[in-house]
Amino acid sequence: MIGATERAKQELKRILNANTDKPEACLRLMANEQGQLGLAIDTERQGDQAIEHENSKVLLVEENLADTLQGITIDVEDTPEGAKLVIATES
Repeated sequence: MIGATERAKQELKRILNANTDKPEACLRLMANEQGQLGLAIDTERQGDQAIEHENSKVLLVEENLADTLQGITIDVEDTPEGAKLVIATES
């Protein structure tokens, strides 16, 4: 399972709220053909793993991608441009 810090969950919720008002919508972690990760707005599908914040799902990850990313944690890093989501691996 992919993990997320409390601060990352708050940031995911903020991003979601800023981009949609549909209650069934979530952010989805996706990988493109080059293996780069990104976020898109989507709805839950069977087999998705979900990260929740304040009793609502904020991030969905398709089962195969979640298996590939086993052991990572999503966190937030402060940059001059503002908060940025980052991926940390367990050592």
